[in-house]
Amino acid sequence: MATGVLPLVCGRATRLARFLSASSKDYEALLKVGAMMGSGGLVVMDDTDCMVNVALYFLRFMQDESCGKCTPCRVGTKRMLDILERLVVGKSRAGDLQRLEDMSGFIKSGSLCGLGTTAPNPVLSTLKYFRDEYEAHIAGRCPARKCTAFIQYTINEDCIGCTRCAQACPTDAIQVTPYVQHHIDLAKCVSCDMCNQACPVDAVQIVAKPPSLVKATPVAAAAAK
Repeated sequence: MATGVLPLVCGRATRLARFLSASSKDYEALLKVGAMMGSGGLVVMDDTDCMVNVALYFLRFMQDESCGKCTPCRVGTKRMLDILERLVVGKSRAGDLQRLEDMSGFIKSGSLCGLGTTAPNPVLSTLKYFRDEYEAHIAGRCPARKCTAFIQYTINEDCIGCTRCAQACPTDAIQVTPYVQHHIDLAKCVSCDMCNQACPVDAVQIVAKPPSLVKATPVAAAAAK
């Protein structure tokens, strides 16, 4: 790793880390790259984390915390949240990214308190450093394979037929067939990841759903990953 780059930050986050030298981690240095010190915590993520979903998580928190007194924060964060929720379920519209950037500016300049002026930051910083992931979602792909609208589960030939995946499945998408390779009924599968967590031999694979098969799924399910 190059000298002056924070060793704690890994994976795709190194795009941001290269702007933070080992000797410049103070409040002002973080502000320059669109980050904040907050309570002093540092969240480390890798390439298995979807930046669009991360932005959705933080913006949903900000929207819930909005007192509603000023219109830019009350309405603006809700409209931004609507766009992100569409993105993670494959229902993006032309100009969504530009709308996110425009509304962020209105909210930051027109809000009355610190919550409103910083609410768009998670979206703005992820758009700046991980814009390709937003564009991938518009194209029908989730690079991190986290958003359930863009992925599907399969079981490969490494399956030992232990039946643990079938026992863990909440929708009976996997039939119990001891000692033979199991299969997933995609019509019943809700991409909850329980089978993947239960498998002792890593035979469950998460693969990208063909763009032609991508369809809208309930927002709550897609954003819960």
